[in-house]
Amino acid sequence: MNQTTFAIIGTGIVGERIIQQLLANDNCKIISIFDENTPRVQEISEKYQLPIASTLDELFNMKPHWVYIGTPPNSHATLALEAAKKGCFVLSEKPLSHDVESGKTMVEGTKQANVITAMHFPLMYSPAIQTLMSEVANHTLGDILRIELHTYFPHWPRKWQQNPWIGSRAQGGFIREVFPHYFQIMYRLLGNFSFSAHQTRYPENQQLSEIGSSAIGQTDTGIPLVINGLCGMGQQETLLFKVFGTKKVMTIKNWSELWVSEQDQPEVRVELNDQSTTLWDACHDAKNGREATLVSFEEGLIVQRWIDELLT
Repeated sequence: MNQTTFAIIGTGIVGERIIQQLLANDNCKIISIFDENTPRVQEISEKYQLPIASTLDELFNMKPHWVYIGTPPNSHATLALEAAKKGCFVLSEKPLSHDVESGKTMVEGTKQANVITAMHFPLMYSPAIQTLMSEVANHTLGDILRIELHTYFPHWPRKWQQNPWIGSRAQGGFIREVFPHYFQIMYRLLGNFSFSAHQTRYPENQQLSEIGSSAIGQTDTGIPLVINGLCGMGQQETLLFKVFGTKKVMTIKNWSELWVSEQDQPEVRVELNDQSTTLWDACHDAKNGREATLVSFEEGLIVQRWIDELLT
């Protein structure tokens, strides 16, 4: 079988999810995993029967087609450039990097190495988003009047994502962890956009990430945008991504639910076809020289600029 091989750097909670998805895809094979957290990588190795690389050089010498980087943002650039120099394709966790400058280094270095790059933006491949994008492209919503993103987290870090850096001002926060998914979708839906005003609030403890962020802006074609994020409030976690059209309004609720409403009618949940092409299918196709829908490092850098702007 012409399988596409992967090496995994970073076996945290998200890294484990990726391992599970790759193991479920017959076209993909994991040939090595690495993590500086020795007890964690040993646990994952035993659980999924995967070989551990004792060093990064050992992992790269396995010559995987793709290297996945699932480490804190400030390490992405160094690891991506090392992988590219070895001739590996590079799949980076979002955001692309710690800031725009290191993101530029990643784009330039991987271009020079002539390797394929991709971002881990799984939301783009979901049935809900694929359906929404198709509806917008086919103009069934009518004229687009506004896009809104509302994210509310009673706990940050979220209970399932506890680690030393996800709640830090230097590396974590929901602007870095959640907003990039939706900014990338907004970019694919309606092209470039800019913010005209924003406010991001931080706690007194300078080690901790943001507690709230609001922004307004518009696309280059003049469609207004509203961005809103808050944590620490008394409610359930809620994420709403809304596209307002003159004929219909479509809402992605909590990542995967698609809802639609029309004038004077109650909102209805859309039944979705779960046969969308996955990121892993796209990586396999790209490796074999076929057309594939991937989010390149160049697109990741566009998203990084908006993230950096809101963090200030």
